[in-house]
Amino acid sequence: MSDVAARAGVSHQTVSRVVNKHPHVATATRERVQRAIEELGYRPNAAARALVTGSTRTIGFVTVNINQYGPAQTLVGLEQAARAAGYSLSVTVLEDATAGAMRDAVDRFVAQSVDAVVALGTYDDAAEALHALDAPVPLVAVQSGGSHDWPAVGVDQVAGARLATRHLLELGHRTVHHVTGPADSQEARDRIEGWRAELLAAGAPEPGYLRGNWTPSSGYEAGRQLAARMRDGDDVTAVFLANDQMALGLLAAFHDVGLHAPQDVSVVGFDDLPEAPYFSPPLTTVRQDFAELGRRGVQLVLARLRGEDVAAPEPVAPQLVVRSTTGPYPVPGSGRPCGPRVETLYVSANIDHPGDRTRRRRAEEN
Repeated sequence: MSDVAARAGVSHQTVSRVVNKHPHVATATRERVQRAIEELGYRPNAAARALVTGSTRTIGFVTVNINQYGPAQTLVGLEQAARAAGYSLSVTVLEDATAGAMRDAVDRFVAQSVDAVVALGTYDDAAEALHALDAPVPLVAVQSGGSHDWPAVGVDQVAGARLATRHLLELGHRTVHHVTGPADSQEARDRIEGWRAELLAAGAPEPGYLRGNWTPSSGYEAGRQLAARMRDGDDVTAVFLANDQMALGLLAAFHDVGLHAPQDVSVVGFDDLPEAPYFSPPLTTVRQDFAELGRRGVQLVLARLRGEDVAAPEPVAPQLVVRSTTGPYPVPGSGRPCGPRVETLYVSANIDHPGDRTRRRRAEEN
């Protein structure tokens, strides 16, 4: 820094103000200092700065299941917001969302002198561990809804599930089947709550839900089960799945037995994967604004670092994105598309598969 000051012809303190983006520096002086920094290749020493300021300007983030879209995008949103605020994000990915693993991760971050810790607390063990921790640094949870008495941010999962369910009911479907996430996931339970609440508000019957685990394979298995119900005469016309990856598996299972969305069954996912517009057909889903979630999470961290006793921000509002997997209650003879040619191949081969039987039964009922 002394070398930069000498090259720019300013004081050491002026260089410090430029490096720390202090507003009260003349434009010409700031440009001269920045030019000297570039010429000399100067980089601030983070360790030295931390010794002087008592702050590493680092936020620790503990997460699980980074291979899932939601946690991965939460990480991206937090990193972008932290960087914009002049902080870096240090990440620990847990293999299991257990209380012990969560405690160990937070303890490691505290030993590294991070300024604060943000933790993904969507799974029960992790949430309980966060609740029991008495960390010497601000601790903020990223999770959906649920009752809690520590600072937390999240997307309104209940509202998102209600949007999906209401969309299907407004299309004329008599009820909506649901494929959930894991039982120990708060997000999955919130989406069940929203689905139930919307069915109740509409006076629609509540069918039993099917349990998934966020993976396409669990969605595929749910699709096979629902197709079997249709073969047995159940009126399954609309399905809301707790994430897009399970919706992909369900669509594949339906395709394998000659069922298609939305001709036979309307399908709605949750998350709005980047691939969702390119599913076949493009997937109707509920979008979560992870960038806004990250921004609110970092805002809460900064408020706590300033010593402010602030309430948790309002949940981030989700958005319904309507594409091609949803349509009106399927009524034979209504002029709606008949679907891909593969259905004709099944019929010509005299194979009595669920798609054919379902359409024949509905024709007889109408």
